[in-house]
Order: sequence, then structure tokens, then C-alpha cells
Amino acid sequence: MKNLKEVDVVLVGAGWTGGILGKELSEAGLRVVCLERGGPRNPADDFTVPRMRDELALAQRHSMMVDPNDQTETIRNHATETALPYRRLGSYLMGTGVGGASTHWNGHTWRWNNTDLKIRSMYEEKYGKKFIPEDMGIQDWGVSYEELEPYYDKFEKVAGISGKAGNIRGRKDKTGNLHEAPRSDEYPLPPLEKSLAGELFEAAATAKGYNAFPRPTANASRAYTNPDGAKFGECQYCGHCERFGCEANAKGGAHMTVLPAAQKQPTFELRTHAWVTKVLRDASGRKATGVVYTHIVTGEEYFQPASVVVLCAYAINNVHLMMVSGIGEIYNPQTGKGLLGKNYCYQTGAGATLFFEDKLFHPYFATGGIGMTIDDFFANWDFDRAPHGFIGGSTIGAGMFGGRPIQYRPLPPGTPAWGSQWKAETAKWYERAMGIGASGSVMPNRGNFLDLDPTYTNRFGQPLVRMTFEYKDNEKKTSAHAAQVINELAESMKPAKLIRATTRNSWNSVPYQSTHNTGGTIMGTNPATSVTNKYGQVWGVDNLFITGASLFPHNSAYNPTGPVGALAYFAADIIKNVYVKKPGKLVDA
Repeated sequence: MKNLKEVDVVLVGAGWTGGILGKELSEAGLRVVCLERGGPRNPADDFTVPRMRDELALAQRHSMMVDPNDQTETIRNHATETALPYRRLGSYLMGTGVGGASTHWNGHTWRWNNTDLKIRSMYEEKYGKKFIPEDMGIQDWGVSYEELEPYYDKFEKVAGISGKAGNIRGRKDKTGNLHEAPRSDEYPLPPLEKSLAGELFEAAATAKGYNAFPRPTANASRAYTNPDGAKFGECQYCGHCERFGCEANAKGGAHMTVLPAAQKQPTFELRTHAWVTKVLRDASGRKATGVVYTHIVTGEEYFQPASVVVLCAYAINNVHLMMVSGIGEIYNPQTGKGLLGKNYCYQTGAGATLFFEDKLFHPYFATGGIGMTIDDFFANWDFDRAPHGFIGGSTIGAGMFGGRPIQYRPLPPGTPAWGSQWKAETAKWYERAMGIGASGSVMPNRGNFLDLDPTYTNRFGQPLVRMTFEYKDNEKKTSAHAAQVINELAESMKPAKLIRATTRNSWNSVPYQSTHNTGGTIMGTNPATSVTNKYGQVWGVDNLFITGASLFPHNSAYNPTGPVGALAYFAADIIKNVYVKKPGKLVDA
């Protein structure tokens, strides 16, 4: 193993959080090395047409995603089962390479407010302590919306979010989300154009008294230059957003915003094909000394010493690196002891497909974030959960994300699986169908967790993460409620045929659902109940920080990228303005 020259900060991962920390810390004059397991990406070379129209390679064979032959997880629903490897990407799709998943995401960007960040306090105050099940380990995050608001605003402007505010400093606007927390400013870009599906959904939702608004998303509705000088093209509604790079440079991502800005600094270095396998500590165990990584092309192993180590990888990978580095105690569901891997969460939902004889939706004119949404059953604190018996809720919306020919084949019930009638029905309904979908929250449960698999290993001989996850009663009730609302809306729209929404009762790793895996290194106010403080600083190893969704003590109905970005800026400010001036101490101490 070759020892390298020490730097001020080493970052593990070059996605949104690695890019944000890299830019902010290098601009402050700190010497920063960012290690990315995947390869380099240059939109001008890599995201060109016709390459970015190859649905088979990109959407079906996942060529921009992590290769499960190199790194994956083992999966089971219950601790009594034997976990098996996730050998083919399905339920979630982890990115790899410079920019991470931000190169091929849809762009949905939400602000999580105090109903998430102070979840236990607010639910206990409104519904009483007994409303929270004993096996549901929800807890306050230790940070408030008011603290994060400036960082939400900064991230939205950097990422080029299109949307419509519903609450600016207490001034409400029903064309935006009336249930959002107060914002200091409007979105940097106006909403995307409405699709026919969105218009029909908006009319149906409004007729029932709901507040429909454009989904906030990192798809630029206009040409835009962000505060750092990154230039965005205007979204072309090409229908190739999720699982694809953007040839128009219209989809905000780390690869075209914060990382290029960081690379302008002489104190920043990005190294690709660098797979970090371990965080090392000194003899006391209370100080991280750096990381060990292997260059996966040459096979050479290096030790990169650093004064500060920041884990900026995907949520599951952050948890894995902490576990294989022996930092902290792995959670044991039988004893309740240990914190690493605890509070692993995912998302739930429901969906309906509507078929119309007299409407053409042109599904190929689409983008990742187009559509209209209602938030009446999640952020709306006036929505009474007591009759339904669940904590959390769902957002519900409609829009066209991309009618690509392999993946998109809406067919009504009773259609033959093959033959001339199948062809005729496919041709008929391709342009005449739309969907209504829900994204639902998932609360932590004693029986859902991550640990290390006793059998299977990765290419370096390290045990894989073992994922134990199943929907519990809370999530089944959340999904059932969402399905009921969806079906009522769908029926009011009077489609010719309808595939009704149903309750999602069990998690299956095969069909895609969302790449919103959270928890495992949760944040909080107490080392007895959390891995880090509110800045992502690890209790007991004060120069080790963690970023990303592994910090989340539960999962929201919202997509996670908004708080991922805000918390990264929050941590960057603390590291450069407080910690490096007085190293060796907890920031809150």
C-alpha cells in the first residue's frame, strides 16, 4: 500500500454531497481530495444524441448504474429468512461515476419541513405518545426547518429548480404548495409546461377541494445561469430523463454545477476509479487518520491521510463503509443495541392507470419532473391521521415521465399477453393512457435494518450489506389511504377503462419503485440514539463527517434530494467556519 501526501479533507464519493463539500471547502482554501469509485463523465462527450436515446442500454440494462457484479446487497423481508444477493437491479438503482445518481435522476426536489424534522415531538403533541407504536423508532432529527431554510434556498438556486412557491414569508399562493413551510424566496425558475395528464388531474383535484400545484424539479423550464456561473439549457421534453443523462444540460446535477466549480480551485483534486474500502483511525479510535482505496483499473492500493474525512457516498454505501471500518456498533434487532444500520427505510405508494377513448396524451413529450401534485395528505398538518391510524402520509400526482417504446406499454385489464389483439391494443392505448401515482412515507421499525451478511462478499472480500425490510402496518395503512384517494380522483375523471390503485402490502426487490433508501447512520442530539450530531459529525470520532440520506431517521413522502443538498451545505459551513478553526472537538460541545 502506497502512502500519499496528507490533505486537509478527503471526500468519499463525487455525487451531490461530494460536489457541494468539494466546492465549498476548496473555495475556503482547504486542500481537498475527492475519491469517486466510478469513472469520469463529461456531458459534452457522454450525454450526446443518439447515445442518450438508447433505451435498451440505459433504461433496461442500466449502463449508468452500479454493476451488481462488483457491489450489491443481500436482501430479505424478515430476519428469519436467508438473505440472497440483489443480482439484477430492480427496486432501486444506485448510480456510479462522477455526479452519481444526479446524472440520471428525474429531478424531484422537495423541502422537508418540521413535520419531518421534529416528527416525534409534533406527533406526540397532537396525537399523544400512545399513537406511536412501540416498535416504531421515530425521533427528532436535532435540526429545524428554520435552520435549514437558507441552505434549501441555496441548493435550489444551484440546482436550477423549476417550481411555484406557495408560501413566501407567510404569504400564501394557491398556485403553489399551500402546505409548504415559509420560504425566503421564489424558485429560481418558473414551473415546467403542463401536460394534458397534469391538467386533467389538476381539474379533478381542485373539484374535490385539494390544492394542486406543479411538482418542483431540477428540469430547467428556461435557460438559466446559476449563482456559480453554471449554464443550463432549456428542457426539451424529450422523454429521456430518468436513467438518462441530459444532452440539453437542462437537468441539474453535481456533474455540471458544483463539481466543475470545485475543479476550478487549485486546492481541489478529483480522482476517479478510486474505491474506498476502509476508514482508518489512530490508536485511540477517536480520530480518523484517512482512508484506504484501490484504483480499480490498476489494482494499486493507496492510503490517503487527511485531517478531516467526509463520507459522501450513497446512503447504503456510507453505512457499509462505517461497518467494515469497525466504527460504531452494528444494530441488533433482538437486543435493540447498536446504531449502525438502524432505522433503515424506503418508500411506499400506490398507482392507477386511466384509459380514455377521446384523449391523446403524447407520452413521448415528457420530462422527469413534469406534472401536478397534491400535498393535502402529507405536509398538511390539518389532515387528521387519527381515523386512519398512520404516521406520515403521501403526495399524489400525475404527469408523463417518458413514453419510451420498450418500457411504456399501458394496457387495460384482459388484454392478451401476445398476438394480433395485443398489438392492436398496444397501438390503441399507447397515446390514450395516463397514470396517477402516490409517493408514501416509511417509518422506521425494529425489524427493518441493515447489517453485514455472514456469507456473501464483494470483490475485495468484504461482507456485503444485508438488507432486512418489509412494509409494516403503518405503511400498509398509508398505501391503502393513498389508493383510496387515487381511485376517487380517477373515477371522477370518468375514464373508459381503469386499472385501480391497490394497497402495497409487501416489498419486492424486482420491480422498480424508487431509489430513495435512507437511514443507517442516523443523526440526532444524543450519542445513545444517533450516529452523528445535526451536522453529520460522528459522535466519538470528531473529524469524521457523514452526508446524505443515511443520516435520515425516517423516510418522507418526499424525494430525499432537497434535504440531502441542504444538509451538505449546512455541514460545509460548520466544517470551514467552525471545526477547522478548533479541530478535535464536537461542534456542539
